[in-house]
Amino acid sequence: MDISINGKTADIILETEKNIGDILSGLDQWLAGSGSRLSGLCIDNREISADELPLALKMDLTGIKAIDIRISSWDCLAVEALGDLKGYCDLYNNSAFEERQSVIKTWDESAAKQFLSIEIKDLYDIASLSFGGHGISILDLGFLVDERIRELANPAAEICAIEKPVSEITVRMEELPLDIQTGKDARAAETIQFFSRLGEKLFRLLKIIDQRGLNQNGFTFDSYKIDEQPLTGFLNDFGTALKELTAAYGNQDAVLVGDLAEYELAPRLSKLFTALKEYSLEEAAR
Repeated sequence: MDISINGKTADIILETEKNIGDILSGLDQWLAGSGSRLSGLCIDNREISADELPLALKMDLTGIKAIDIRISSWDCLAVEALGDLKGYCDLYNNSAFEERQSVIKTWDESAAKQFLSIEIKDLYDIASLSFGGHGISILDLGFLVDERIRELANPAAEICAIEKPVSEITVRMEELPLDIQTGKDARAAETIQFFSRLGEKLFRLLKIIDQRGLNQNGFTFDSYKIDEQPLTGFLNDFGTALKELTAAYGNQDAVLVGDLAEYELAPRLSKLFTALKEYSLEEAAR
């Protein structure tokens, strides 16, 4: 039996595999490490649709002459899924009220939903709430999807675009304990929410950079350091401090909130942004 990947002969030696699923299972670890995902399957020159895939995985290898396994980069699949989600948002917003349930049904059955539910779960959860009539509006969901697409298309540009917001939130974090003490609860809550969103965005951009294997700039989770601290440790400490801030804010502990905001979180956000900005400038100079 001939086995190929994207049309090119693959050096795969069958041993105990009995069906198509066994072959694909053996590729899972390799695909994850390469930053790619399975995107299609062709058996004896016949394309297997998404609906047919569960049954195809159980097919006995006896009698099969050729298998072509289609793979695509995670980035390409993510952009395609996000583009489809944006399309559903636009279609929903432009549809009459009585037609919107049909749009939601199509989304529920889409490959985009399946991909996002596994690979970009935070956005999938937001989309599920929106299409279910909860959370943010479908219009705002579309804006959020646009942001994710920009991040994947040009992470360096997205990093540079948030320099002013990062500077602003650093100042607001220093003012947070005073806001709590003077009863400015709405502003304090907004500050924490704004800070969390910026932090999450920087983490996403860092993950995109790392997934693309830009080792020439030192951005790998294993080797990169900030203030002589390994990146993984830096991010873990960042997350711990953020949880402590949330708990302290909930307990109205203005002193602890102030210490965490001013001496732990704001400096860490600034340092992470500076590191990513250096990367973006290096990319722009290429």
